Amino acid sequence: MITTVVYAVVALAAIGAAAALILYFVAQKFKVYEDPRIDLVTDKLPGANCGGCGFAGCRALAEAVVKSESLEGKFCPVGGDGVMKQVAEVMGLKAEESDPMIAVVRCNGGKCNNVAKVEYDGLRDCSFANMNFSGEGGCANGCLGFGNCVSACKFDALEIDETTRLPKVNQDKCVACGACVKACPRKIIELRKKGKNNRRVFVSCMNTEKGAEAKKNCTSACIGCGKCAKACPFEAITVTNNLAYIDFNKCKSCRKCVAECPTGAIHAVNFPEKQAKSETNEGSIS
Repeated sequence: MITTVVYAVVALAAIGAAAALILYFVAQKFKVYEDPRIDLVTDKLPGANCGGCGFAGCRALAEAVVKSESLEGKFCPVGGDGVMKQVAEVMGLKAEESDPMIAVVRCNGGKCNNVAKVEYDGLRDCSFANMNFSGEGGCANGCLGFGNCVSACKFDALEIDETTRLPKVNQDKCVACGACVKACPRKIIELRKKGKNNRRVFVSCMNTEKGAEAKKNCTSACIGCGKCAKACPFEAITVTNNLAYIDFNKCKSCRKCVAECPTGAIHAVNFPEKQAKSETNEGSIS
């Protein structure tokens, strides 16, 4: 009886040892080598996993950087230049500085300039509403105001203005991850350069209808008149399909286009208010 038990124990031990050896050799044969720099780069990234870099998450970005041995086309919008410099140090590369970006809402309609003609009584979701109607004010290109962009933002940088029913971007919190851009079914949110001293000029409209029809649906719509393009000394403005667009790479923020726009569709953000000439002259005399 005892002998049988001993044989059984020895046999099981032998089988276990053999299995362990087999598993060891199989593991060695098929093991996947992972570059230790991936962990080092991942540790330098903010861990937001927002997808703003174009990859599935921070680790995916780190893997892409290490695999390519390059930072070209790879940038963390949350960490910005500071984080990318740290990543470059790990990789022994040089990080090029990039202009900071920010989300911009290209719609100025809302309840103030786009008077409701119908009342929507359906699911309060932008994507769903976009498939079913043009908008309470009739503009098929304007903001629907149900806040899909707000829900998509992981950084609490967006809120719906109670007066206008338009999304407002908190420029101190926005990291330009692009989540709101993807969430908007009408593509009215764009990532643009923050600009020098956080000042920027852009057309706050996406309406491609002809002038009269556009203005009928929204008093502040771009009517495609082209006055802004003619006024721009830097050829930064183009008018395509009844809609003006300002190229932020060419724009010098001279604001001549703002003065020329007959509907106020062009916005100049964070600029000091211009003093009237009479006030300026009075100030210089005194």
